[in-house]
Amino acid sequence: MMKKIFFAAFLVAFTLMPANAQNLYKTVYNSAVKVVNDPNSSQEQIEINQFEVTVLNYLNAQVQKRAMVKDTYFYDSQAVNLKSFVDDFIYYVTKARAISTEKRKEVIACYRDASLNNPLFNDNDKERTYCYVNDTKTFTPFSLDTDWEKAYDQATSKIKTIIK
Repeated sequence: MMKKIFFAAFLVAFTLMPANAQNLYKTVYNSAVKVVNDPNSSQEQIEINQFEVTVLNYLNAQVQKRAMVKDTYFYDSQAVNLKSFVDDFIYYVTKARAISTEKRKEVIACYRDASLNNPLFNDNDKERTYCYVNDTKTFTPFSLDTDWEKAYDQATSKIKTIIK
């Protein structure tokens, strides 16, 4: 919860900055690209950050494709919640792995379901939007078409009943 408040404060601060100031969306995107391109990154780090890059590219492409007008807050909120969602997922999967295989599966299902239950665009191209969901070897089994703010809220609420 504290993390959410912290990021909300940053969103407000960055929303009030001039338009040419670097926004959180760009920060999350550039950070993920840097990890993907870093030869010292582990395969897991690369795959997780490649997912984030793919999601942010998908988000931007869908807004443009649908000729939607979205402000900096929209992009920043989606990016920050995506990052928090993925970071928390990794944290809880690691924690659950130490408890049992069953707990690990519950955590994965919790986050996967939060992603699937909260579409942002209701994109009918499920082959594309579920490409990570349907990949059994991915570290991030989530839909590209996700409202990350809602998904993060759902997962954060439910995880408390799985990992105590």
